[in-house]
Amino acid sequence: MQKMEIGIIVPCCVFVVVVVVVILTWRVLNWVWLRPRKLEKQLRQQGLSGNSYRLLFGDLKEMSEMIKEARSKPINLSDDIVHRITPFIHKSIHNYGKNLFIWLGTKPMVMIRDPELVREILSKNFRFPKPDGNPLVRLLATGVAVYEGEKWTKHRKIINPAFNLEKLKHMLPAFDLSCSEMMSKWEKMVSEKEGSCELDVWPYLQMLSSDVISRTAFGSSYEEGRRIFELQREQAELVLQAVQSIYIPGWRFLPTKRNKRMKEIDKEVKASLRVIIERRAQAIKDGEDGTVDLLSILLESNFGEIQLHGDKNVGMSTKDVIEECRLFYFSGQESTSLLLVWTMVLLSRHSNWQNRAREEVLQVFGNNKPDFDGLNHLKIVTMILYEVLRLYPPLEQQTRTIHEETKLGEMSFPAGVQLSLPTLLIHHDHELWGDDAEEFKPERFAEGVSKVTKGRVSFFPFGWGPRICIGQNFAMLEVKMALAMILQRFSFELSPSYAHAPCTVMLIQPQYGAHLILHKV
Repeated sequence: MQKMEIGIIVPCCVFVVVVVVVILTWRVLNWVWLRPRKLEKQLRQQGLSGNSYRLLFGDLKEMSEMIKEARSKPINLSDDIVHRITPFIHKSIHNYGKNLFIWLGTKPMVMIRDPELVREILSKNFRFPKPDGNPLVRLLATGVAVYEGEKWTKHRKIINPAFNLEKLKHMLPAFDLSCSEMMSKWEKMVSEKEGSCELDVWPYLQMLSSDVISRTAFGSSYEEGRRIFELQREQAELVLQAVQSIYIPGWRFLPTKRNKRMKEIDKEVKASLRVIIERRAQAIKDGEDGTVDLLSILLESNFGEIQLHGDKNVGMSTKDVIEECRLFYFSGQESTSLLLVWTMVLLSRHSNWQNRAREEVLQVFGNNKPDFDGLNHLKIVTMILYEVLRLYPPLEQQTRTIHEETKLGEMSFPAGVQLSLPTLLIHHDHELWGDDAEEFKPERFAEGVSKVTKGRVSFFPFGWGPRICIGQNFAMLEVKMALAMILQRFSFELSPSYAHAPCTVMLIQPQYGAHLILHKV
């Protein structure tokens, strides 16, 4: 009897194993070859061009090699930076034209450069969601910037009050304090060097924006948050390495050196933020919190939403708040410091615009502290900042994904295709901006964004539509305050040691820093 049972069980087990192996083999074959080839055929039928699919890696190897080569040396002093930031795409456009797709491993990504199609994609955010992407990217930050559907709607509603313009007025003293501390350091250095000195302003501007986001978000000094910033910067580098590698499902669970370090950073950052958040939440509940900062406003808005509906599930959990705080730290610190550093570099190269901006600042404020109303009336400064954002947008591109067959303009994309809205390419497009698209000309924006873009979505440094960056007013206010205080005290020019090397580490930044010579005004 036992022999008969064994005789039945063994063949059954073998059959099951064979079926499992066949299914897994089919799935792997479909993933690495059949599906990509099918998608390629469908894209070419739409009139799109690009390299033929290469097994598993697609264009990633060539892309990585070209980025490494581009970053090996600086470029000539010019705002024609596309070939250094995105060398592979620059080459592909030369080979195939604008109607282009590239391969991110097994997934094709189509470049969308028509402003009308960009408008449709960004306005219909539920139809064109952000891609899930490499799960390791979530170790840097998630929050409202990456959530979709109902979770995005809930978080956006709760966070909105924190970035209300009336609330931002209360942040000006924190902006002023942080900027004044940096000014004092620079003034001391300049006085010790008899009126002028050379320094790399990039680390100082990073420290400034770190200090500002610490004070405005958490009411704490830069010293308390410094470790978080250091960890987030290290995490950004590791995430970039992960993004430029082929994504293999499950790979993140392997105990590689990079994976282990990313998880260590993630754990430490979350633990630090949890302490800050729980301490503040308890103070609010006890009626002992009198601070007006982003965290308090967010928590009060969250508590109000929960009380209104009598359901804690309507609000954000502590875990949710931690993710939003990580996003505060990363986006709030990086985007403002980058806008400031590129503004100083460009004004160093264009002294006429630096002088015009200084004249405006002195006319509005004299040597007094900049105030909210005055900052909102700085027309020339605003024109300059818009032009800097056009030439050096924080994000090189924004991506969306197709989950089901979707019509876009005259094209129809199958599920599995990703869409790239290449902000940098669109901002530098000669057909949209003219033959001088790569030149620094703030006068373009003399009559505002709508006039120069002719109502097209061809300028979107903070995104566009329902998902436009919630912190853009915060960033612009902080940068205007800092720039006004710098212009009141210093003139500046490029140092002979400055090396022009824009590169992407999540955002577009100066690879070798920004070495300038400061002069006391």
